[in-house]
Amino acid sequence: MSWLEALILGLVQGLTEFLPVSSSGHLEIGKVLLDVEAVEDISFSIVVHGATVLSIIVVFFGDIRKLVVDFLKFEWNESTIYISKILVSMIPIGIVGIFFKDYVQSFFTGNIVLVGSMLLVTAALLALTIIIKNHNKDIGYKEAIIMGIAQVFTVLPGISRSGATIATGLLMGGKKEDVTRFSFLMVIIPILGASFLDIVTKPEATEIVIEPFPLIIGFVAAFLSGIFACKTLLGIVKRGRIHYFAIYCALIGLISIFSG
Repeated sequence: MSWLEALILGLVQGLTEFLPVSSSGHLEIGKVLLDVEAVEDISFSIVVHGATVLSIIVVFFGDIRKLVVDFLKFEWNESTIYISKILVSMIPIGIVGIFFKDYVQSFFTGNIVLVGSMLLVTAALLALTIIIKNHNKDIGYKEAIIMGIAQVFTVLPGISRSGATIATGLLMGGKKEDVTRFSFLMVIIPILGASFLDIVTKPEATEIVIEPFPLIIGFVAAFLSGIFACKTLLGIVKRGRIHYFAIYCALIGLISIFSG
């Protein structure tokens, strides 16, 4: 992998991990177009996903710090309740991620027609958010588990993680800022967990098959673009404009299908 390929794929990962357009779908399309080898993809994917997690921590540092400080008080307070909701939301993706993720994704590897089809699903889900006008509900355990179930479908390349979880929260009438924050915080452990599983189950992932410089370029590109995308999406959801991304997803989906 060249440094230019690493830069492009890092930017794609950082931007699309948080913007509701599917990072996995875009990376799959990018790998096909750039002809990136499978082993390179594993090690590079671990690096750029680590970068995007770090960008979440940076953007939501104040929230995360408060949650950790309150949790260490070992009291049943507002923060520990919030953390328990996050843990509940992770149950569905934890089950699917451990037992079925590789099996499901094997059908999509290199198949941009299927990826394009899933992008159309993401487009439809985002478009549906126009229906709900009142957003005044708090996120309870029911909303957390439903958003968690929505996250399960994001193991399919082309289904956006942020798009699926945020759209689901909005369709339930959740407050825009609360839904967006919960969506970002609920993915930290699943993203790290998926990378950990890759390292454990795929020994080749720990081998350095890419030169250090491209890896550094990819990490920095994913980190900086992730911060930008994260902050951008917060503003977009607050203004009720997330459905605009449905047009983009539909367009890229159709192009992928007809070019596949």
